[in-house]
Amino acid sequence: MPLNPTDSTTGAGNVPSVMDATKPKDPTILGKDDFLKLLIGQMQNQDPLNPTDGAQYMQQMTQFSILEQITNLGQTTSAAASNEYDQNAIALIGKTISYLRTDADGKLTTASGRVESVKFTSAGPQLTITGDSSPVLPVSVLNVWGDGVAPAPDELPREGEGETDPDSVPRTDA
Repeated sequence: MPLNPTDSTTGAGNVPSVMDATKPKDPTILGKDDFLKLLIGQMQNQDPLNPTDGAQYMQQMTQFSILEQITNLGQTTSAAASNEYDQNAIALIGKTISYLRTDADGKLTTASGRVESVKFTSAGPQLTITGDSSPVLPVSVLNVWGDGVAPAPDELPREGEGETDPDSVPRTDA
């Protein structure tokens, strides 16, 4: 009968998860938990008359340590990018911006207004613009003018200007 190294009769196979349980896991990718389970299974099921060399375990532990550090680096980088995105949204408060929006007909148009506030949702920051009831995503911003600096009339989009087919505009949020 073949032995499954991730199963244990001693209960050691029930190692608590160190991975984020909120994200669905791709079954084709091995993570830190999987590596530890394999290592524990390998140690539990080795032949006592022909034990595995300690150097092999050291190599495996080194590989595990490298995997853990790469995972931590990825999480730190992701958190830093999210923080920078939020900070950039906050920096727009009080500034006049032009941005893309979808009108009632489903066409993309440009509009402009002053950023009054930023609301943080689970989907990310949303800008509140004076005179526009729809929230604006920071990725929709086309131009930014400084605090108290009004754009020149020829810099602002005119009503109906900028209408375009939504399929012809590259999307950055896909």
